[in-house]
Amino acid sequence: MSEDVYRKLQQQLDQYSMGYPATESGIEIKILKYLFSEEDANVFLNMTPKLEAPEAVAQRMGEPEAEMAAKLEDMAERGLLFRLKKGGVSKYGTIPFVHGLFEFQVKTLDKELSEMGGQYFDEAFDDAMQFGVEHFLRTIPVQQSLDVAHNVASYEDAVEILKKVPQIVITDCICRKRASIMEEDCGKALEACFMFGSMGQYYIDRDMGRVISLEEAIQILEKCREDGLVTQPATAQNPGGMCNCCGDCCGVLRAINKHPKPVEIVFSNHYAVVSDEDCTGCETCLERCQMGAIDMKDDVAQINLDRCIGCGLCVTTCPTEAITLAAKSENAMRLPPASMMEQMMGMAQKRGLM
Repeated sequence: MSEDVYRKLQQQLDQYSMGYPATESGIEIKILKYLFSEEDANVFLNMTPKLEAPEAVAQRMGEPEAEMAAKLEDMAERGLLFRLKKGGVSKYGTIPFVHGLFEFQVKTLDKELSEMGGQYFDEAFDDAMQFGVEHFLRTIPVQQSLDVAHNVASYEDAVEILKKVPQIVITDCICRKRASIMEEDCGKALEACFMFGSMGQYYIDRDMGRVISLEEAIQILEKCREDGLVTQPATAQNPGGMCNCCGDCCGVLRAINKHPKPVEIVFSNHYAVVSDEDCTGCETCLERCQMGAIDMKDDVAQINLDRCIGCGLCVTTCPTEAITLAAKSENAMRLPPASMMEQMMGMAQKRGLM
């Protein structure tokens, strides 16, 4: 019976976001058993991402309202449900594996879950991320990598994104934290993920992050870029969060790095260009690139346009300004979905769920 509950839970999670595919080893079930009791799993199976008050869930499950309210609160506090507090009322809804169950363990992540997560990503979830990444995160350029005459839309400007949100929450990167626990991390900043809106408030309510000023947010952003991290907000124009990712630890960049042509699966509107005349062959750009998109030929940097995702990190440290960032052609430019709802609908349509 318990195996049936966890398999049903896996199948339900597979309907959300980038999915939660099954594996031959069954590691996905092992992760669920680590996170969920059978009672937890049963509650989750009787809910949807639509936020509900405890009384609605209690009525549907035939349970006392007070007991259900306590159960939902407990699950939300363990990162198994999303919770929104408003006007003294708490509402709850189910969440995907990513972004959701996995990231919500950022405070309690231990070696056991880190090991299981690494195995699951290698066996199945990397492929799932490759398929859905364009609807999950998008790459935006380092502002300093663009010519001052280059007009960039506000949704492609990280600072403008930060300016538009009423509250900025900063939290640890779950990917680098997992890598650190496994002693595999790159040593770059842990506190590097921004959360906004109701998601940011959930992080605050669970003490998984802290509220910061715009000035501190910009300082953190600048430090991330100095460290060579790729800025990736959620694909929507009004993102609920913005990550700063490395190719060593980040689940998304590691997954797309395995693809032979990352440019085909990443949402990006720019690419790097090298001036052969100005390049001195110093190779500074090779270390900066998180995608392995730069090689040297006859002591001149060469951009592999199949791998370049247009982050601009190589531009900002080129000592001779030989590398510039160019906008893709008008036909190739893409407009992000206006809202997070449209973003999720796009992903669901691609996965054939609607």
